[in-house]
Amino acid sequence: MIDKKSLSERDICTKFITPAIEKAGWDKITQLLEEVSFTDGKIYFRGKLHTRGAKKRADYILYYKPNIPIAIVEAKDNKHSVRAGMQQALEYARILDIPCVFSSNGDGFVFHDRTAGEGALETELSLDHFPSPAALWEVYKQYKGISSAEAERIVTQDYYLDGSGRSPRYYQQIAVNRTVEAIANGQNRILLVMATGTGKTYTAFQIIHRLWKSGAKKRILFLADRNALIDQTKRGDFKHFKDKMTLVKQRMIDKSYEVYLALYQGLSGADEEANAYKQFSPEFFDLIVIDECHRGSAKEDSAWREILRYFHRATHIGLTATPKETKEVSNSEYFGEPIYTYSLRQGIDDGFLAPYRVLRIHLSVDVDGWRPEQGKRDKAGDLVEDRVYNRQDYDRKLVIDERTDTVARKLTEFLKAYNRMAKTIVFCADIDHAERMRAALANHNADLVSQNYKYIMQITGDNNEGKRELENFTNPEEKYPVIATTSELMTTGVDAQTCEVIVLDAEIKSMTKFKQIVGRGTRINEEYGKFFFSILDFRNVTDLFADPEFDGDPMRVKPLAEDSDLAEVLTEEENDQSPIVDEESGAEIEIAPPQIRYPIPQLGGQVNEAREKIYVNGIDVTVLLSRELYFDHNGKPITTSLKDHTRQLIKSQYASLNDFLQRWNGADKKEVLIRELESQGVLVDVLRDAVNREVDLFDLICHVAYDQSPLTRKERANKVKKRDYFSKYGEQARNVLETLLDKYADQGISNLESMDILKVKPLTDYGSALEILAYFGGKAKYLEAVKELEQELYKVGA
Repeated sequence: MIDKKSLSERDICTKFITPAIEKAGWDKITQLLEEVSFTDGKIYFRGKLHTRGAKKRADYILYYKPNIPIAIVEAKDNKHSVRAGMQQALEYARILDIPCVFSSNGDGFVFHDRTAGEGALETELSLDHFPSPAALWEVYKQYKGISSAEAERIVTQDYYLDGSGRSPRYYQQIAVNRTVEAIANGQNRILLVMATGTGKTYTAFQIIHRLWKSGAKKRILFLADRNALIDQTKRGDFKHFKDKMTLVKQRMIDKSYEVYLALYQGLSGADEEANAYKQFSPEFFDLIVIDECHRGSAKEDSAWREILRYFHRATHIGLTATPKETKEVSNSEYFGEPIYTYSLRQGIDDGFLAPYRVLRIHLSVDVDGWRPEQGKRDKAGDLVEDRVYNRQDYDRKLVIDERTDTVARKLTEFLKAYNRMAKTIVFCADIDHAERMRAALANHNADLVSQNYKYIMQITGDNNEGKRELENFTNPEEKYPVIATTSELMTTGVDAQTCEVIVLDAEIKSMTKFKQIVGRGTRINEEYGKFFFSILDFRNVTDLFADPEFDGDPMRVKPLAEDSDLAEVLTEEENDQSPIVDEESGAEIEIAPPQIRYPIPQLGGQVNEAREKIYVNGIDVTVLLSRELYFDHNGKPITTSLKDHTRQLIKSQYASLNDFLQRWNGADKKEVLIRELESQGVLVDVLRDAVNREVDLFDLICHVAYDQSPLTRKERANKVKKRDYFSKYGEQARNVLETLLDKYADQGISNLESMDILKVKPLTDYGSALEILAYFGGKAKYLEAVKELEQELYKVGA
């Protein structure tokens, strides 16, 4: 007789849960997947280094067909109850859009039916009565509203598999399945919202392919508004349509194809003859997919809408990262509410998108404004109008040469500290500004520009040379260009996989545009070492983080002063020894140097804007200290002072100092309490900077929340040494405790609580870990001594 309680969770799965599921008719190869990791693990970084947190992992996911998940099973060992895994399973089921949820400890199953409106929501089942695939498929159909045989035929159409092993990520799977199911159920206007870099085109391909192969949609039009988008689509995911697909060019229409890619500009025009789409009958297409639909199709009077109205009988699917909702423009009014949304924040938390730091740089003329002295003349010799000029004027109405030069200097300083070959996009106010910024950056990077003039390129709509380099900039295998100065051309539709730096030196008020610009850096490319990116903000554009519409906050935001050394900023991050706690697992994680593959170096009629500007020079422009911007654990900016914010958080948990002391002294491990406080929103590392990095969290909290005078770690250690505390131990044990005390003074309480500390110098000088434990009479006595040492350290008022 097997003692189940002695078995591990994995043994319970192997001996009881898996056989029970297989016995119910589930195919172990195609329908039953064990230990399924469905995220990549959030990326954490400091300086130039990074690591990943824990992945979300389900014990079992059951599929009716590949990529159609219908059930999830969470397993626990037999020391737990049969229901112990249910809450975690329900959370995963919510994320994965799965209706059938099970928990098991090897004795049986608890089944939670998310479709149950009335009656039994949860029922207990024996191991012999796990439901069959057919039974759970009926639950799934009810969950999705699939009621007809024709709808069932469409939604069970296979995904396209190219043999490479590539399969959709969980959110792509949800987007594809919900769209196909909605269309099978008769819905004809559909909106999908997916953050930049999450694979909208691949998702669109799988939707189109399944509908096309099922015969539900026979002729498909994919619409975009930029050549780059169409070219990327044709060469990328849509290449599998092969000779069934064509690209509409020069308004030449061939009606023998089944999948058409087109620019809306290529189908419509100002006069009737230019409206090439009318060469098709209104019934020709039965599916139209509109990429980046937040731009053209959101407007009632746009050329997109004209085309969509003409093909009104077709099903219309809108794809966007940033749906547009204003008084004049609405995506949801046309398409309806999004059928699925996968946000920037979700992508970062799941580890599919790159996190980022923000460096905010405030210039003197931006903060204070600039008023010309009496008689000030511009570079043309004309008098400058006497008024106060501000950020809204700069580079649109007034150009200050020294301001442009300061921005170029600070960016160059950052790249020298970080990586001078990091792909960088500088967003400027207009084309003229982009041109001047290119020149200023060239002067500050003359050594690299002299090696290859393409190190810095102006990539704007009017510059043919620059536009020709756009593909090279986005190609990870091409070393040049490294820095691109632009205005509008690169704000959207540019797949810059290895872009590591985004510079904001333009007034950006539109949340849609801001999200699109941030999206230029969110792609991850592990092969080339791109895991995170940096934003340098010279215009307070990142105030938009405070907008409730923004959904993906930065990992860290730093201010820069006039004398800031950016090399020191990055080095300080890398040398920061405070623990990083993974949000998924709650465990501490380490950051290791990245393995980076660098590309092999390869040698290698402008339209003037009719805009009058004032150009001035001889102006003193300096960098001022900016306010720090921090975010709470809900991703919202902290508007009170950091100390007041922390005081409110602590006192909401521990009303008095005695309450806090009881919790602190009662914690088996102080590190657990530290993680708990951090998860509640206490910004420990930032607080240390604000108070004193030489004190630990105990003193920080007592000082900030309860107005106690803080002691440094060294002061606390010296107080313990002055007491006759160590005399009860033998010489060897006393030496170990004194060394542990020195370690606390240097590094804090977390290292003191870890057994691993016995494996590092100078503690290894006293022998092996086993020998050290023997000085105390064994491990239990050693841990008891460490606990007593902690109590001595944290005696209040002693």
